[in-house]
Amino acid sequence: MKGEDSLEQTIREDNTPTSLPILTIGNPDRLDESSYRQKCATRLIEIVLDLENYLGVGRIFIP
Repeated sequence: MKGEDSLEQTIREDNTPTSLPILTIGNPDRLDESSYRQKCATRLIEIVLDLENYLGVGRIFIP
């Protein structure tokens, strides 16, 4: 946590059981790799199709 305005602090304070998750790409430097982009896209689709199971989790790193 890096301060009261940090993303982590905001999630801790404002997350509810019905909040959508924050999706974060785990390694944005690898987005130039086709296989990494495919893994990110696949994971994103999995989350969207099963979104009710991810409500309130706070943050998800993909892939």
